[in-house]
Amino acid sequence: MSELVFFAICFIVLALCLLYRLIIGPSIADRAITADSIDILSDMALILFALYSGRSVFIDIAFITALLGFIGSVVVARYLEGKL
Repeated sequence: MSELVFFAICFIVLALCLLYRLIIGPSIADRAITADSIDILSDMALILFALYSGRSVFIDIAFITALLGFIGSVVVARYLEGKL
């Protein structure tokens, strides 16, 4: 097993561990940060898998999900400020 696949699996396991904080989180801000962290970890796993498999479609998917995650973080931040 390649190191790239090993680290991609580690990122996915860490993202699954963060699901606990997403469900139990004491506040909405904690849940938003956790969701953003899960997005980043899954994007990194997709990029590592793209490097391992040699298929660029996974990099495109990672880019789109990172962009959607950023937009989602901005929307949640605006909502928590009361400007939405």
